[in-house]
Amino acid sequence: MSNFSIVVPIFNESQNIKKLVEEIYYSLKEFQNFELILVNDGSTDNTYNIIEQIKVNYLISVIENKTNLGQSFSICQGIQNSKYNTIVTIDGDGQNNPKDIPKLLEIFFSSNKISLVGGIRKNRKDNVIKILSSKLANKIRSTILNDNCVDTGCSLKVFDKEIFLTFPFFDGLHRFLPALFKGFGKNTLFINVDHRPRISGISKYGTFDRLYKGILDIIRVKKIIRNNKTK
Repeated sequence: MSNFSIVVPIFNESQNIKKLVEEIYYSLKEFQNFELILVNDGSTDNTYNIIEQIKVNYLISVIENKTNLGQSFSICQGIQNSKYNTIVTIDGDGQNNPKDIPKLLEIFFSSNKISLVGGIRKNRKDNVIKILSSKLANKIRSTILNDNCVDTGCSLKVFDKEIFLTFPFFDGLHRFLPALFKGFGKNTLFINVDHRPRISGISKYGTFDRLYKGILDIIRVKKIIRNNKTK
């Protein structure tokens, strides 16, 4: 199996990141050639010190943002600084289960015709309001963009770095990867993955702000895809 880079954006996850790193390395103990990149996005809690402790026992690369620049920006930073062309993204809050990474990798590497494999959170462990608002947003997005993905918000994905870097950056980019890959004529595939309750910390997104911004981003993505087809 080929090499890959794992990118983890982190903002105020001091109580979650150590366990997550341990789980990633345990889940990938059969793999030899991968790198783990943590992007600390201006955390104001004890995340920096925890990462310094983790570095004693695990080989990781760390990118430090002095201020909070957002999840999309942090993911792009990690990808731009990665060594390998296959990228794995996973949230830093521990709700994605690292044990699912090998399943996505196996599918991704099984065919050179697949450019993105994404997770679908089958049984989400979030509050009712967050789940319902997410379903509504997914329905609107999927209907307009026709991306064949019922859960684009799941951060657990494996995809091609070179294709990703052709997309113009905007805040919110990471939520529209299925639509962008498909809109650029690339094959995508989605499988069910585990989803766990948040043990510590709080969600970083406001429900109604995200819905409003999501509608504006849908318009933006549709324009990006249209412009690409006219090139």
